[in-house]
Amino acid sequence: MTLVNGIATVVALLLAVPCLVFFVECGVALLPGGRKDLSVPPPAPRPRAVVIVPAHDEEAGIAATVAALRPLLGGDDRLLVVADNCTDGTAAAARAAAAEVIERHDSTSRGKGFAIVFALDHLEAAPPDVVIVVDADCRMSSEGVAILAREALASHRPVQAEYVLATPEHPTPRGVLSALAVLVRNRVRPLGLRRLGLPSQLTGSGMAFPWDVLRAAPHLGANLVEDLVMGLELALAGHPPAMCPAVRVSSELPEGDEVALGQRRRWEHGQLATLLRYAPTLIGRGLLRGRADLLALGLDLCVPPLALLVTLVGAAVLGTSALAMLPGGSKVPVGVSLLALGAVGTSVLAAWTKFGGDKLPLRYAFLVPLYMMWKIPLYLSFFVHGKHKSWDRTQRKGETAPPAARPPPD
Repeated sequence: MTLVNGIATVVALLLAVPCLVFFVECGVALLPGGRKDLSVPPPAPRPRAVVIVPAHDEEAGIAATVAALRPLLGGDDRLLVVADNCTDGTAAAARAAAAEVIERHDSTSRGKGFAIVFALDHLEAAPPDVVIVVDADCRMSSEGVAILAREALASHRPVQAEYVLATPEHPTPRGVLSALAVLVRNRVRPLGLRRLGLPSQLTGSGMAFPWDVLRAAPHLGANLVEDLVMGLELALAGHPPAMCPAVRVSSELPEGDEVALGQRRRWEHGQLATLLRYAPTLIGRGLLRGRADLLALGLDLCVPPLALLVTLVGAAVLGTSALAMLPGGSKVPVGVSLLALGAVGTSVLAAWTKFGGDKLPLRYAFLVPLYMMWKIPLYLSFFVHGKHKSWDRTQRKGETAPPAARPPPD
């Protein structure tokens, strides 16, 4: 029983680490900050920027995206749409909307990473100061291009805008809870890290890079979370990403639970695989080299997707409670597990109240257990069958059937 108590205590403490990281990140983000968070670099000559929009079979929506981005451009800026392995009129629609367009056709190399490298090769002859990547279904806030370009050039590091997912017009309860999870992952926790003076992860859209930094980045091809991995590789190379809450990029969650589950499967399988591969390296190098930025990114990466974190800690509470009721069973593991679960639950509710607003009503909180049950098969498939290995295009609003597989903008 002494051995069992010891093992249970170690497991409870290991699970408490990501809970503590989550609690600190959310807690710092919840502190009053306001205008300081929205501060931007002092006025300076505007860098020459190219906004790259990777797009695959986006004929229906690319014109609206181009129209929304064009007013954000300066006189020396360019808007470059990469029509990647398209089977529809994406290229023609983008040209008609007055975007510069290049087309790539390579069915054996599918992924957003390939599209970005193709664009960089195209820009090599006359490179800009800054490259900004925006997904084909996203919208950016006013002055976003100028702010991101100035901050990336001034800091000489990648800069990530606040990237959030809006709930659809007719959201399902699962959709609301998914939007909450993304809000905490992409807005609340990075804001806490920024206030602590620490870097955060790249989240996929609204990313700005100094030209030389991006050109030296490793080619990640079809990696399921190429944006996340790119940020980690750049951090290891000395260019950790920074969050820029003064700029917001948004897109809509997909309509329909099955489409949403497919999207979450790709994201979260990729995140879990990246956690296992990179977290030990980041933490180890951070400790050995005395680099707080790498240590912070490694610990942040150790926080699994929210539903999985709550499921694991909840299971630990049940298991350690059963142990405590046995003769000779220790109450320490159940105490640690309860504190960890309470820290996560308190953080989520506080973040929900402050940042969710009317768009994510608290009345859906009672459905959290059902949402977690919905996600369990997703996580089991990762541990049993391995990560999802291919890109599948996310079905857009108004589409009646999923289109062909492609490198999605998320």
